[in-house]
Amino acid sequence: MTLLRKHSENVFPSFIDNFFSRDWMDWSNANFSNTNTTLPAVNIKEDQDQFEIEVAAPGMKKEDFKINLDNNQLIISSEKKTDVNEEKEKYTRREFSYQSFTRTFTLPEGMVNGDKIEAKYNDGVLTLKLPKREEVKPKPARMIAIK
Repeated sequence: MTLLRKHSENVFPSFIDNFFSRDWMDWSNANFSNTNTTLPAVNIKEDQDQFEIEVAAPGMKKEDFKINLDNNQLIISSEKKTDVNEEKEKYTRREFSYQSFTRTFTLPEGMVNGDKIEAKYNDGVLTLKLPKREEVKPKPARMIAIK
C-alpha cells in the first residue's frame, strides 16, 4: 500500500477494470497475514502539515509492535503469543495462539520528515504521525510588489 496520490481523469473505467480483474476467492495475498489472521484495518489521513496512519489492533500492547523506517518504506509489524495451560483433576487443557502481521507503506519521495515520526497506542488503535518536511508544505499566497 502506498501513500502516493494517483490522479486520473477517467476513474470509472479503471474501477470497473480493477473490479473484474480481481481474484475474489484468493484473499491470501491482500487480506490476511501469513498466519491466517486478519490484517488490521488502516486509516490514512493527510492535511497540509502531516500524514496520519491509524492501525486498528485491539488486544495488543505497545510492546507488541515494531515500527521501522527504511529509506521510504514504513514497516509496521506485530507479534503476539499466548499460551494457556490449565490442569484439573482428570484432564489437561492447553491452548496457544500466535498472531502476527506486517504492513508496509511506501512514503512519498522526500515529503516526510523521518526524524520526527511519532507513534502512540491507545484504546486498541496505533496512531502514527508523519510530519511533512517544511519545504513541501503549501506556502500561503503572497503579494509581489511591482517596482
